[in-house]
Amino acid sequence: MLRGLSGIQILVWNMVIVAIWHVTVFIACVKLPASYFDETKPRFRARDWERGGRWYKDTLRINAWKDRIPQYAARNGFSKEHLERPDDLTIDYINEFIMETCRGEWMHLSGALCAVLLLVINPIGFGLLFAFLNLLGNLPFAAIQRYNRFRLQTLRKRRLRTQKGTVASAAVTASASPCA
Repeated sequence: MLRGLSGIQILVWNMVIVAIWHVTVFIACVKLPASYFDETKPRFRARDWERGGRWYKDTLRINAWKDRIPQYAARNGFSKEHLERPDDLTIDYINEFIMETCRGEWMHLSGALCAVLLLVINPIGFGLLFAFLNLLGNLPFAAIQRYNRFRLQTLRKRRLRTQKGTVASAAVTASASPCA
């Protein structure tokens, strides 16, 4: 499709195509209901090879670079400010955060699919370059979302255990107190 064009024309067309693709994916991501991003759906569930998130930590060394890359924070979108105040972390907040990691992962993996189109429409050299850049701009972010989801799921399990323990100890204390 883009064969026979000058390098500048190919660059401009690719920028337009990638922009349209990513804006379309972003709009779809915002418009889709939260139920679409359910962590129990097969596409969001943990794989054996991920070893509960350890693969990202050990193989990709994600902790060394994940905080150095930019992150998008919508003006009226989901806020991560509660993470700075651990006492404010409710199960509902953690559940919403987990859903948002599914949303972010879906968005970046859908954006990465543009690489296939870029390979098909471009001369081979340009196709490989633009596909690589597109994958580089999406796959690390999808990996961060998956890694964070594992961490949040672990945090949620801990919170639930703590809540059950607190409720159980409150019940024991209430039953041990003398009746008037």
